[in-house]
Amino acid sequence: MILGPVETASLDLNLLRTFLAVYRSGSFTGAARLLGLSQPTVTTQMRALERQTGRELFERLPRGVAPTPVADELAARIAAPLDELAAVAGPTPPAGARAEPVHLAGPAELLCTTVLPALAPLVAEGVRLRVSTGLTDPLLAELRAGRYDLVIATTRPRGRALRAVALTDEEFVLVAAPAWAERLTDRPAAEWPAALHDVPLITYAEDLPIARRYWRHVFGRRLSRTAAVTVPDLRGVLAAVAAGAGFGVLPRYLCRHLLETGALVALLEPEDPPINTGFLVQRPGVCDNPDVARVRALLLRAARTW
Repeated sequence: MILGPVETASLDLNLLRTFLAVYRSGSFTGAARLLGLSQPTVTTQMRALERQTGRELFERLPRGVAPTPVADELAARIAAPLDELAAVAGPTPPAGARAEPVHLAGPAELLCTTVLPALAPLVAEGVRLRVSTGLTDPLLAELRAGRYDLVIATTRPRGRALRAVALTDEEFVLVAAPAWAERLTDRPAAEWPAALHDVPLITYAEDLPIARRYWRHVFGRRLSRTAAVTVPDLRGVLAAVAAGAGFGVLPRYLCRHLLETGALVALLEPEDPPINTGFLVQRPGVCDNPDVARVRALLLRAARTW
């Protein structure tokens, strides 16, 4: 073991709390925000802890810090006991006190079309939400820094500091309006890349992330073309495709209704469609807001029907 039980027991409890906040947030600034301390205080405490242990705990980076193997082991040993202590010693809100808002973030399309409707019963019961949208990596960085309570991520977070659970699988579908589908008619899957060559492509971004993934997974080849329209919101892609602008690749949850009504057509229904798993990620440490647990539990239940 790098640090023995006696060595760990002799360390200052406040320094260990600060260490765990730095470890989980990935920066001294984020830890300061979580703990309500100044950044110089956090820096001073980490230097004191490194002197006590005689080992370097964090590698200083241009942005934030990276834990050393010693820090990984220390965090693994103290996280559960400190979280239990915080749960016991944490502040008890007065009877009838109003809980703080739950800060939730994730992809705009999933939040607006699926997540917020699912959370409507809790809002009606008095739960307050503050919702933000954005890309996964920046949102997870803000989660570590304490800005959000929960983030819906399109990839599993790296490292052990964040608590993540699989939330939902989104299936990607190749879609077009009926007029385009009629022109293309039934073809073997191998002929579709050539058949779609002259059809305008509507996509999320210039580098065609979702369409490229579909091409690799279904056709086994690289997609080499430019988009006719890019719009950084899949609801905009859906609107353009449904209006007949061209074809696109969209998550099935987003276009299910239009597929059912015939306003959109799934050009292919492969036996093994590309799927992406979304994860529900919780802010590190013990949360003293009971509404965060209520939102998390309801999302996990509701996601079974998405």
